[in-house]
Amino acid sequence: MFLIWGAVLAAPALARGGPDSFADLVEKLSPAVVNISTVQTVTTRQRSPFPPGSPFEEFFDEFFGQRGRDGQPIRRRLQSLGSGFIIDPSGLVVTNNHVVKDADQITVRTEDGQEYEADVVGRDPDVDVALLRIKADKPLPSLEWGDSDAARVGDWVLTIGNPFGLSGSVSAGIISAHHRDISGGPYDDFIQTDAAINRGNSGGPMFNVEG
Repeated sequence: MFLIWGAVLAAPALARGGPDSFADLVEKLSPAVVNISTVQTVTTRQRSPFPPGSPFEEFFDEFFGQRGRDGQPIRRRLQSLGSGFIIDPSGLVVTNNHVVKDADQITVRTEDGQEYEADVVGRDPDVDVALLRIKADKPLPSLEWGDSDAARVGDWVLTIGNPFGLSGSVSAGIISAHHRDISGGPYDDFIQTDAAINRGNSGGPMFNVEG
């Protein structure tokens, strides 16, 4: 299992040919994949597009308030979505650091629809990984780490995540290349895949056919 943007591998890839179906694998793995939503409060400055005394200024104030005039600060709440996966039944969740960076509130939703408030307990911005903790009243399904060095170009892979907020979305493809450097940080060493990955997949896992 791989971490998407890098993704994190869980077992050596042993595929000898294309599988007839990924259905059993998806059923096994999906319960440990989670959706992550965040809320961040930011301060912006909004200038009235109308000159002082303009009759349209009244309408501008009606929608944006006096705080929006003359570059005065306006506080806004921004929401974003991502994916993650549980690595310990006690509630440890791995995702990308950029998914939860500067978040005031982090909510993790599991496959069964349960929602949990999450805290960041560790992060490494250089490799874009964050570790979250959620408090559940029961052990949670979890995934195991594997050896990404054992993955071979041409191996089948499967992704599960939350693209565009569409939870539990599955896509499949192959490993296209190893050791890609995209100038994204000091430790660029990515695995390239042609499996469909979109906004919201960040932080989610990628699996080989062994899960």
